[in-house]
Amino acid sequence: MTSIGPLEIFMCGDVMTGRGVDQILAHPSDPILYESYSHDARDYIELAERVNGPVPRQVSSAYVWGAALDVLREARPAARVVNLETSVTCSRSPWVPKGINYRMHPDNVSCLTAAGIDVCALANNHVLDWGYAGLLETLDVLHGARIATCGAGADRAQAEDAAAVLVGRAARVLVLAFGHESSGVPPEWGARKHAAGVARIEDLSASEARAIGDRIDRHRRPGDIVVVSIHWGGNWGYRVPDAHVRFAHALIDAGADVIHGHSSHHPRPIEVHAGKLVLYGCGDLINDYEGIRGHEEYRGELGIMYFAAVDPTSGLLIELRMVPLRLSRMQLVPCNEEERSFVLHTLAVSSAPFGTQIAAGPRGTIVVHP
Repeated sequence: MTSIGPLEIFMCGDVMTGRGVDQILAHPSDPILYESYSHDARDYIELAERVNGPVPRQVSSAYVWGAALDVLREARPAARVVNLETSVTCSRSPWVPKGINYRMHPDNVSCLTAAGIDVCALANNHVLDWGYAGLLETLDVLHGARIATCGAGADRAQAEDAAAVLVGRAARVLVLAFGHESSGVPPEWGARKHAAGVARIEDLSASEARAIGDRIDRHRRPGDIVVVSIHWGGNWGYRVPDAHVRFAHALIDAGADVIHGHSSHHPRPIEVHAGKLVLYGCGDLINDYEGIRGHEEYRGELGIMYFAAVDPTSGLLIELRMVPLRLSRMQLVPCNEEERSFVLHTLAVSSAPFGTQIAAGPRGTIVVHP
């Protein structure tokens, strides 16, 4: 195969375009909620306004991405991968008991295409918030918008299938997605042979990693870069459980090139294992959490866009470039110097036990050179 040079993949953690975010878009869903805190999704807009001022309504599809669109236009990554943590549906049947049910109106799917998203990982603890009908509609809407999905499907085979992004004529980015119980994915959400659901990891064992490795082998062609996207772990805290570290290493040893971890509401440590990238937790990029109090020390309003340059012939990481952004008025805006310093410091300290060296890069970026 003719070398095409490093491929850059854009990744981020949770993109939560339901609830309050959905309410400011052009086609808001019925705002009814079934939470102990609130029964109206518009309450989350009011919380954000108390902190950062008026939030516009009936915004354009591109509004929530804000400054991220300029970053994407300049970077022009080969593939754009997000964890979409909401159901895209008009379903009126919430999963009960659940407590929190995220939903975005199907007519608002353009807020994903506005950012050119190629792949939505769906193996998370919110994609079935509006039942199996909601999941099936989510798949139909995303596929109709030409967005590939992985991690959920009409049956186990579809849920465990890889999403593929063709890069030129010579390479692909393959994405497989899985959800683990530690992130709150209910056991009954697991896809079955003839039943819809998510690709749920039952345990973090070596045998499970080998099974995923077998799936990688079935899909892989020369020049492919394989991303394994995992929804795992709790919402807060920098410590990575030993079982997660062992599993990430086992997945790379089994054939994965990049581990794309998410679930935590803030960025977690980064590791380069055997020359390949492990993101243990990418944090949230888009949500409606402005104004929600608690855990302020983690600075959950600060998110990161991750750009991994990977050698397609070996899967080795060439460089990881990160762009920190801040949510304000439900829109991503550039960070100031203090905010960038906080992200750099917390990543450097939390990643130091993994031997990862994190440094300031040009134009306000943060970089990892293996």
